[in-house]
Amino acid sequence: MKAVPHLWLHALWPLLALLSRQSECAAKNGNGGNVVEHHQPSYWEQPPFSQPYFDNTTRRETTTTVGQSAYLHCRVRNLGDRAVSWIRKRDLHILTVGILTYTNDQRFQSLHSDGSDEWTLKISSPQIRDSGVYECQVSTEPKISQAYHLSVVVSKAMITGNPELYIKSGSDINLTCTVLKTPEPPSFIYWYRGEHVINYSQRGGISVVTEKQTRTSKLLISRALPADSGNYTCAPSTAESASVMVHVLNGEHPAAMQHGNSSNSGAATRTLALLLLLLHAGSFAR
Repeated sequence: MKAVPHLWLHALWPLLALLSRQSECAAKNGNGGNVVEHHQPSYWEQPPFSQPYFDNTTRRETTTTVGQSAYLHCRVRNLGDRAVSWIRKRDLHILTVGILTYTNDQRFQSLHSDGSDEWTLKISSPQIRDSGVYECQVSTEPKISQAYHLSVVVSKAMITGNPELYIKSGSDINLTCTVLKTPEPPSFIYWYRGEHVINYSQRGGISVVTEKQTRTSKLLISRALPADSGNYTCAPSTAESASVMVHVLNGEHPAAMQHGNSSNSGAATRTLALLLLLLHAGSFAR
């Protein structure tokens, strides 16, 4: 639907409310088909108990992850024939009026069931830029509104330890993955070796324990062999994945580790020799 300029929409609100109740405000009587118009009292003429008000039991702060639909719930009691609108606070852009969308961005949608007091703003595939304040407004005079804060975060997985892991053949591969910055536990966490999901039936000694509440998953491969080497990936349903490269090497002292130790030892030996040379030169200078 083509976006309508904001100022025009503000001016049209009373007309929209009038049109929505037109059929109820005029009816034919049984004597000649005359039209009987019913006077609708203004906001201030109505008794206090019939004026619209917000039900403050709804949650006002919502956090979701990038790509995971967000829902902002606004509950209005005694709405009557008024219209409920959703406004984006940062630019005062009118997103919805009633159940109609007034923006070119079709990710925004108003959800409402007949007879319900709840008007829900749904944001599909939210991005970081959608974070901010949204207002639920009621077309009374003066207007009443309630603010809702949305935070859109990037959820990531993290595998404990270094990005490269060296394991002696016959030892266990034990990997722990934690999902960070996720408001809700992921519905699943898969483990991959390379591009393939780890197959439990391929060999024995493989187990995965996933705890949704703590958002962690543990992969255990008993008595690892060189064939178990590869890139292991933890892939949650609603978060960016994390990977670690596992090397399973034969021998008690893997060559890669030995190389690293010998390099460090060589550097330390050269440093010590240089210091002794400088001290020796200094003694001659004196």
